[in-house]
Amino acid sequence: MKMKVAVIFPAAGASARYAQAGGLRSKLDEDLGGKPILQRTIEVFTKHDDVSQMIVAGPSDSAAFAEFRARHGDRLGLLGARLVPGGATHRWESVKLALACLEDCTHIAVHDAARPCVSLELIDRVFAAAGRFGAAIPALPVPDTIKRIVQTQEPLTDIDPVAAILGISGEDRAKAREVRATIDRTDLYLVQTPQVFERSILLAAYAQENLVSTDDAGLVERMGVRVVAVEGDARNIKITFPADVELARAVLGLRPSEGRATHKKF
Repeated sequence: MKMKVAVIFPAAGASARYAQAGGLRSKLDEDLGGKPILQRTIEVFTKHDDVSQMIVAGPSDSAAFAEFRARHGDRLGLLGARLVPGGATHRWESVKLALACLEDCTHIAVHDAARPCVSLELIDRVFAAAGRFGAAIPALPVPDTIKRIVQTQEPLTDIDPVAAILGISGEDRAKAREVRATIDRTDLYLVQTPQVFERSILLAAYAQENLVSTDDAGLVERMGVRVVAVEGDARNIKITFPADVELARAVLGLRPSEGRATHKKF
């Protein structure tokens, strides 16, 4: 039987880390070759024959959702994506609300809206594995040394002499972080999206009482269902900080937005 995959894109986040690192607007609105990141992400899935529907879960607040729809609704509608309000606080809330809007499908994929560099080859691998095993995720082996590090209250630098003269305590100085342990990275993997599941499996996972998890596969694993990992792609980066946008442009071979006419950006 041919797979009919519904793809959910959680897109209700406030981009808090992105803003704290200097981002001037939502990361999903950033320019990638004249198109917003959100549009670039969804466009990839329109090219896959097994995708039957796409749902974008935007902000939960009615005013914020109306603004989100005004910015993205027309373009995403032309791509066949449906916009629905997402969760107020957690990612799982957005996924659960999107699940309630699904039409007929055999499988459900959940993909980070801020992963615009996903390739059709990676989507093929995950879809094929989910079709055979019921639940599949892309993953990459951890390449670097992993250490457990904790924050201390000890300042990294001495109090500035001028600040001391002025009576400024310097309590806002950066604090040292202390290494507590080195973690064996054997069998440790970095997990990506899309994560793909048989419809009945993911619906059952989201019917559980406690939905706190770092990803959808974690909820499925909690039920004792086997999740198969396929080879991920190092280019399938998630936009988290402003510097990631430049990296995404390099991966996709796109020019920076500087110098482009405003009306051509979006």
